[in-house]
Amino acid sequence: MIRALQPLMIFIARLSVLSCVLSWFFVSRAAAEDVARFRNDWTGNSIVVEAVADPKVQGVTCHISRFSRSVIDRLSKGSWFVDPSNSSIACQQTGPLTIGSIDTSTNGEEVFSERLSLIFKSLAVRRIYDKKNTTLIYVIYSRQVKDASAKMSISTIPLYGHDVTWVVDKER
Repeated sequence: MIRALQPLMIFIARLSVLSCVLSWFFVSRAAAEDVARFRNDWTGNSIVVEAVADPKVQGVTCHISRFSRSVIDRLSKGSWFVDPSNSSIACQQTGPLTIGSIDTSTNGEEVFSERLSLIFKSLAVRRIYDKKNTTLIYVIYSRQVKDASAKMSISTIPLYGHDVTWVVDKER
């Protein structure tokens, strides 16, 4: 009887692990909130503006602008499932700064990502802490499997002279 239940128990264990990994993935990344969307040409292509609050740094909001292709543009170009990686970012202090457990290494950590194609392209925002200049740096860039894109933008939040609360020691 136990031997007959073994495949079911393995399946449930794998499902539990997958559930934990997926919940961590979705909880640890910020969600974008639409702020504005407007057409920029007669074919219906639009500019989208989104607000992204840093999930580990309270009091910082980044605004991202990106291009969204219309149905007419998608049909005429033949690439239905891909949006261009043109984007821009501006981050500001929007409240008291409370910095949680952030990665203070030179690689920083990804704060937000959004797919621009079905499989191969996404837009990402990475936060990097510049210890020497006491500044948070936010870089938006495109991740593309083929022909890596050099399209990126940067925004900074200086911490010098501001009342900043560190939940964890910043010198980790």
